[in-house]
Amino acid sequence: MLLTSVHIRIATKEDATLIADMSRRTFYDTFAATNTKENMDKFLREQFSTRQLIAEVGTPGNIFLLAYSDNKPAGYARLRANNNPPELGDMQTLEIARIYAVKEMIGKGIGNALMKESISIAKKTNKQIIWLGVWEENKRAIDFYLSQGFIKFSEHPFELGDDVQVDWLMKKAVSY
Repeated sequence: MLLTSVHIRIATKEDATLIADMSRRTFYDTFAATNTKENMDKFLREQFSTRQLIAEVGTPGNIFLLAYSDNKPAGYARLRANNNPPELGDMQTLEIARIYAVKEMIGKGIGNALMKESISIAKKTNKQIIWLGVWEENKRAIDFYLSQGFIKFSEHPFELGDDVQVDWLMKKAVSY
């Protein structure tokens, strides 16, 4: 069932702890069932420390979007400008570095609302391409991105703990 009202706003430094908590929880909920506990623990400890996630919110070039439903945090996205893989050269791009809905909100339009806002920001900032990386085993996410008009253009390795996985790189031209 889709939600009737999703409110999205740009996060501030005051939202850093909320984003850090949501980041760890949504990553764990999304990937724990298909990865070992040891690899999940190592990745969360090394790459998703609360201190590191809080620091990301204040780093220039990062834009965090927070999605709310009924005044409760329902998801978030992290956007980065011009963080290009070699295949995109010096094109003006916006990367969707993360886009997650909290577990109980998956399938209710949170991802769609965050995607719409991400594309809107890409347009407002005159980007040519919006792109992202997604684990090749995450069929649900890949299907969502395909439905949004993204196409696969490359692959790259992603280390989750000691497990080297393959991420698809997907892009969409930003039309004005």
